[in-house]
Amino acid sequence: MMSQEQNDLITRVGPGTPCGKLMRAYWQPAALVDELEGERPIKPVRLLGEDFVLFKDETGRYGLIDRDCPHRGADLAFGRLENGGLRCAFHGWLFDVDGNCIDTPAEPAGSPLCKNIKQRAFPVVAKGGILWAYLGAGEPPAFPEIDCFIAPDTHVFAFKGLMECNWLQALEVGIDPAHASFLHRFFEDEDTSQAYGKQFRGASAGSDLPMTKVLREYDRPIINVEHTEYGLRLIALREIDDERTHVRVTNQLFPHGFVIPMSTEMTITQWHVPVDDTHCYWYAIFTSYAAPVDKLKMRDQRLELYELPDYKSRKNKTNDYGFDPHEQATATYTGMGLDINVHDQWAVESMGAIQDRTREHLGQSDKAIIQYRRLLRQEIEKAASGARPLLALDEAAARAIQGPATMDGIGPSRGWETYWMEVDVKRRRGAPWAAPVPSEIAAKVPHLTAAE
Repeated sequence: MMSQEQNDLITRVGPGTPCGKLMRAYWQPAALVDELEGERPIKPVRLLGEDFVLFKDETGRYGLIDRDCPHRGADLAFGRLENGGLRCAFHGWLFDVDGNCIDTPAEPAGSPLCKNIKQRAFPVVAKGGILWAYLGAGEPPAFPEIDCFIAPDTHVFAFKGLMECNWLQALEVGIDPAHASFLHRFFEDEDTSQAYGKQFRGASAGSDLPMTKVLREYDRPIINVEHTEYGLRLIALREIDDERTHVRVTNQLFPHGFVIPMSTEMTITQWHVPVDDTHCYWYAIFTSYAAPVDKLKMRDQRLELYELPDYKSRKNKTNDYGFDPHEQATATYTGMGLDINVHDQWAVESMGAIQDRTREHLGQSDKAIIQYRRLLRQEIEKAASGARPLLALDEAAARAIQGPATMDGIGPSRGWETYWMEVDVKRRRGAPWAAPVPSEIAAKVPHLTAAE
């Protein structure tokens, strides 16, 4: 149990807050690349409690600047793209992607006013189908060379969804291996050959056992947590019998991401990005180690639930997340349909806009959450002191962060420790793109990596 002061420290991310300073040491997802592909590539963005406008100029450069015009505060999200920048619709002041004022047409000819105006502007880069913004001071960090960033565009797909709650409780559901046996429990298993694009509906590697069956019948996992150079590695073990154990390896990617297996061929790298203290977006990059991603199918599957332009779920607190008591009695554990995103959203939004952690009681199955919070407090202190926090990398260090390895499969009860690594390495070896084997994994399975 924690104090209110401790809860505020790890949840509040606005300007001037300790956790906000930590978050501003990293690139943050600001929008999907797709969102600026239309005829008017201008989008209001609220990020870390601040309001900006994101735009793409005529030459294809991206800009992120403060949303209020520095003239008299009008909303630049309603501006026009012309003459090399974004022009305010009120008096025509024009700003380029670097925040420079390049025209004040209502002023007298030759007026020097423009030269003295500078709108706050922030770097933006496109990577993995996401537009990333850096809101911090100084030079931005380098991106780690993790799989979702180095895979070719043909083998990644990005999407997002809005959650009406604090970012931390949204993240914590993703680093909680125990909840899947209950929140995502299904009473019947689907044909695993039809599982493309769906989480928890395929078969575990090395078997024909559907993940849904494993999660349903083996609901007391042994959870191991390891500290890594990128955050945490979580290993959940569910013993099937004396000879076989289900092994699920996931990762916490500091500060607010995780990397999990979606299927034997695909992983999900997902970030929980604070819009402000009471809202967040999850941004996910799906990475394929086999065939190119069917982006149209993946997008259409998700648009059945999420509505544009804000990527809000059609099932939400206003309609009880589609809850059906008959379904709960006969088909699913929650009674909220088959999409696990709905289950997760209900769980984290039901805690309140900001979970009151002074009232919670944690158990042994919450060890990953306990260790993550300890890590988060440690890195908040580090950022406050001016030191470089975990995974805020320079170019040399970024090249050393690879992977991370994930796996969901049935392996030997004796020898699972190397089994999951072997499965990950074999998948990387078979990928049509150069998926590197993380050095720590390569050192432990030399019989698979000696050819390098």
